[in-house]
Amino acid sequence: MAFETILATLGASASKAPALGKTLKFDFGENKIFIDGTGDTNVVTGDDKEADCTISVSQDDLQGMISGTVNPMTAFMSGKIKVKGDMGLAMKLQSLFK
Repeated sequence: MAFETILATLGASASKAPALGKTLKFDFGENKIFIDGTGDTNVVTGDDKEADCTISVSQDDLQGMISGTVNPMTAFMSGKIKVKGDMGLAMKLQSLFK
């Protein structure tokens, strides 16, 4: 799945989820997805800004989490996901993929 497709898909699902209350960034290396959940809704962009929680993951694994074929907790425990910052915020990931 192309980065632009992941960005659009995540943007659509995150906008329906409850606001996170903080900022979250997915880091794919070259590409980034920034979610600003400090307002009334989650706003998803391709910006590379400082975030309360940064999740390093491959685009393929994130696509799997969005589609439901990859369990975020299993991916974290197996080292496919690395979390830097607010671990509590990382635990809210499931709400973004519904």
